[in-house]
Amino acid sequence: MADGFVRQLTVFIENRVGTLEEVAKVLKENDINIYSISLADTSEYGLLRMIVSDPDKGSQILKENSFSAKTTSVVAVRLENKVGALADLFRTLSDSGIGIEYMYAMATSKVGAMILKTSDGAKAVEVLKAAGFGLLDEGGMFNLE
Repeated sequence: MADGFVRQLTVFIENRVGTLEEVAKVLKENDINIYSISLADTSEYGLLRMIVSDPDKGSQILKENSFSAKTTSVVAVRLENKVGALADLFRTLSDSGIGIEYMYAMATSKVGAMILKTSDGAKAVEVLKAAGFGLLDEGGMFNLE
């Protein structure tokens, strides 16, 4: 995994009652913890994006349980809990011509992270590091304190 990136588990699901429970149950039964989750939906299907404790195992076991799942590289940017932190992040990316395709948050009581899929991941990592933003890797991803 390239420096500055984490793997996200993406699952395509039917938009019906109980599907989210089924995904969560499969992960639970296989000792995979969900740290952050986002759901985008249409009338027929949903796109479930998650940061989990073991994305490779999660993808494998979900496929074994008839779900369409894959892993994707995303950027996880550490953000202090202060006014303007998110605006500074957005300005840094937009000033460099980097678009945000989607994002969602991950947080503890002390610090948070923004999970980003950008138009140019490698450039985003380079620009954010140069601007002094802390990027999380998979080793430190789940120890936000």
